[in-house]
Formats: sequence, structure tokens, C-alpha cells
Amino acid sequence: MRLTDCHNFKDFRRLAQRRLPAPIFNYIDGAADDETTYRRNTSAFETCDLIPNVLRGVQEVDMSVTVMGQKIGMPVYCSPTALQRLFHHQGERAVAAAAEKYDTMFGVSSLGTVSMEELARKHANPQMYQFYFHKDRGLNRAMMAKAKESGIKVMMLTVDSITGGNRERDLRTGFSIPFKLTLGGAAAFAMKPAWGINYVTHEKFSLPQLDAHIDMKGDTLTIGRYFTEMLDPSMNWDDVAQMVAEWGGEFCLKGIMSAADARRAADIGCTGIVISNHGGRQLDGSRSSFDQLDEIVQAVGDRMDVILDSGVTRGTHVLKAMALGAKAVGLGRYYLFPLAAAGQPGVERALGLMQAEITRAMRLMGVTRLDQLTPEMLRFR
Repeated sequence: MRLTDCHNFKDFRRLAQRRLPAPIFNYIDGAADDETTYRRNTSAFETCDLIPNVLRGVQEVDMSVTVMGQKIGMPVYCSPTALQRLFHHQGERAVAAAAEKYDTMFGVSSLGTVSMEELARKHANPQMYQFYFHKDRGLNRAMMAKAKESGIKVMMLTVDSITGGNRERDLRTGFSIPFKLTLGGAAAFAMKPAWGINYVTHEKFSLPQLDAHIDMKGDTLTIGRYFTEMLDPSMNWDDVAQMVAEWGGEFCLKGIMSAADARRAADIGCTGIVISNHGGRQLDGSRSSFDQLDEIVQAVGDRMDVILDSGVTRGTHVLKAMALGAKAVGLGRYYLFPLAAAGQPGVERALGLMQAEITRAMRLMGVTRLDQLTPEMLRFR
């Protein structure tokens, strides 16, 4: 199977599974507990039907949007995700370059493997910085200051990860940073030597956003341990309000799932929220993001930008979210699997397919701009 054989999310996932050692594939693919929320994130879109209009003159379509003060050429962006150079040696460099080619935004994580400063220097497209609230308040302030110095305009605080989700696939393989594998996990790496050769012959793995603050030499930091031991479960709305004031610009909370929390975010001055359940990787049994979208837009859509992520794999999913009032949609696994399978060409192919799907769906829906989509064009079963 080659990259040119990939025509949708499932194809990219299949190619990544062929090329990645099982522990790394399962880290991307896995979710919490029984993975019910993970599955519902995508199936939720299937319970909503589109009602197209015809004869609307749709030769030219404009899919650009303005979200969090940033004008981007398509309504999807590459969500910040951790450990990207573990999946492919190009990591965030590939994602940032592909996003720039398609005139959209990308995010860099606190657990990112390329520095936000480097990416800000190299690329003109907007970058958001996603960070976690650490017990070390000095670290939190330092990360925000570094983002501001780098010229980053959008700050995103993840609020649904004060403790790690129960990701049982990772427990079975022993996945951790640095690697500390079970016997079965080690055998899985041995079966994919091409990945291992790439890993050892390229730049040494690091977490540049954290390296100056956390000494991981000789330690084994599982993702669950990072969340549980280093992040501050006492974080509250007063802490966030102080950060919003200190940042003084576009500030977004990622992981909002209730209308009450959305209203509180607007009250303290946040300019956006991301309705997200972390791709089903935190609280299994949580509702899907799409299930909550309408309720939250009704509550705060006139006060802030409402963004959605988790489970989006098709252009029609994007149109359904936009019809309900989302300002943009974040992609996660949708670009991570092609990144893992083929680096920058993989991410570019995935974004190109998404762009083509959105264009086609807009024409078939009879709209030339995304703001022409309305709830009346949807029916729920």
C-alpha cells in the first residue's frame, strides 16, 4: 500500500499501522477505558443528515474563515498533539509546512518535539500554543512568556487533563517516554526496522517546550504519569482568569463540554473554546463533541468563537459542525496517521483530500460560503 492509494482517513490509518511499531500505533489510535466515547465521536455525525439545496450557482466557493482573530483559507486546522517526532522524524516541521501550504493554522503542544520558536520563525501561517497547567506556577508563566516572545497570537489551555485518562493499550505495551517496553512491545519494534532506523539516524528525541524545566534523564515518564504527577488538579476558574488577563490576547480553553463551563469561560474573558473530549482519551462515557455543539453554541455563540474537535474524518462532518455554528474544526488523528505513514507528503495529501471534500460538499449543499450553512439544513434522526 502506497500513499497514493490513500483516499480517506481509514486508508491513512491502515498505512500507518503497516509502518509503525504497534506500541506507537496504539498510542495514536487508542483511547480511554472501553473507548466508547472514541467511537461515538465519529458515529455522532452519522445520526445527523444534510438537506441540500440545488440550482444555487456554486461555480466558485469560498471556504475561508476567521477564527480566534486569524483568517485561514479552510475551516479546519491541525490541532496541537504531543510527541509528533515519535511518529515520524519530521514531526511538527512536516505539519507546520503542510498547514502553511493549505493556508491554515497549526498547533504546538507543551509535549511537542519541535520548539514553537523555530516553527514561528519558519512559517507565516498562524500557530497556536497549547499548554497544560503545571503544579510549578513559574513553569506556567515561563511557557506563556516564551509563546509571546515567539510571536504566537493564540494561547490554548487544555482543561480536561488534570489527571491522565486510563489508556489501557499503552499499559499493555509499556509505552512511555523514554521507551520502557514489555517483551511483546520490544518484539513489535523489531518487526518494523525502518521506523527504528529513522528514529536513531535523525535528531535526538526531545521535548523542547519542557526540557529547560523538567529533567527526564534516567526517568521513565509515562504520559499518564506526566498528567497525574506534574499537572495541577487544583486548577480553578480564578487561576484561568489570571492567565487570561496576563496573556491579554486570544485565549482559548480546550476541553469544554458543558454550556455552564462555556458561559464561565466567556465571563472571564476567553475569546474562544474548543468543545473537545480529547479524542476520547480522557473520560470514557463522556458525550461526543458534536452531540454537545448545538447546546453550547446556543449558550455562548454570540460571545466567543466556538470550535469543535474529536472524531472529524470527513468534509461533510465539517459542514455539519459549521451548520450548527462552529467557527472552525480541529483535526487530530486525521493528520497524525498520514504524518506517521509518510511525513509531510502524507499530511499534505490528507489536507488536500479534506479541502476537496469540503469544496465538493459545499457545491452539493448549494452554498458558496460557509456562513450560508444553517441548522435548517440538518435533520437529526
